[in-house]
Amino acid sequence: MSVTPDSLTTSPASQSNSLVRRFSLTAFKEAIIKGLLFGCAFLSIFTTIAIIWVLLTNTLSFFEDVSLAEFLGDTRWTPQFEGEQKHFGIWPLITGTFLVAIIAASIGLPLGLLSAIYLSEYASPKMRNIAKPILEILAGIPTVVFGYFALVFVTPFVLRPILQTMLGFEVGIYNALSAGIVVGIMIVPTVCSLSEDALRVVPNGLREAAYALGSTKLDVSVRVVVPAALSGIIASFLLAFSRAVGETMAVTIAAGQQPVLNINPLQSVETMTAFIVNISLGDTPAGSIEYKSLYAVAFTLFALTLTMNIISQWVMRRYREEYQ
Repeated sequence: MSVTPDSLTTSPASQSNSLVRRFSLTAFKEAIIKGLLFGCAFLSIFTTIAIIWVLLTNTLSFFEDVSLAEFLGDTRWTPQFEGEQKHFGIWPLITGTFLVAIIAASIGLPLGLLSAIYLSEYASPKMRNIAKPILEILAGIPTVVFGYFALVFVTPFVLRPILQTMLGFEVGIYNALSAGIVVGIMIVPTVCSLSEDALRVVPNGLREAAYALGSTKLDVSVRVVVPAALSGIIASFLLAFSRAVGETMAVTIAAGQQPVLNINPLQSVETMTAFIVNISLGDTPAGSIEYKSLYAVAFTLFALTLTMNIISQWVMRRYREEYQ
């Protein structure tokens, strides 16, 4: 019996060494991938902690000069004034922020939900494949474009002819209503996309059972599918509202910079994000009390949006429907 070279190269010892090397190389690659993934996760956590640290330290420095009672109790916000005219009451900024956000929510949430119901329950697959990408194009338009759209089109060509010319209401050039309208349009893709995902995961068995009982498509959509997907829909509402609260450029351009405690949507207001942009332009000396007020406002905004995000997560866990 002769021993060929091929039989020598495929001996058990040789195969074992090859498997060991292959296993070692695979383990090394897996270790590299694990390290990269851990690094990405750690970088995200570190960035979040760094942001909170910067905001917190500068906010505490601000409250060394301004009392918390004045910050939460005063109704005037004039940090760039001189002498006794300088006030640090945050409520005008909070009121302006939520005024714009509530207007946006009253427009964007119904439109987004109705669009989601149409795409999920009524639209054909071909129409859905056409309509959904077109709708989501709104999410890719820069917010500064929405701001100028509100300033040069919504106010002069929509609000003033209807509210001022026809109804006699005085409409300012900068106003919360036009800002709220465009922000409401901006949040429609968010509400539509998240709500449609929640509607589409509802089992078809629920729809078929409702149809078997003689329900119409409207009854199935409104009384069966929407309640079954309620947790996802509410979460999309809260996330979209957080998006409206944190909007910056559109409200800075369209709503104006008048920090007054005012709930009139036809007049100029200033939001927290608009004040941050105003201070960040570079005219305020670094280290001054006016400069530190930027961080106090930013921390307040961060706390509000974080609270709303926590609430949305709680709602999703509390009212989540699980189907087998």
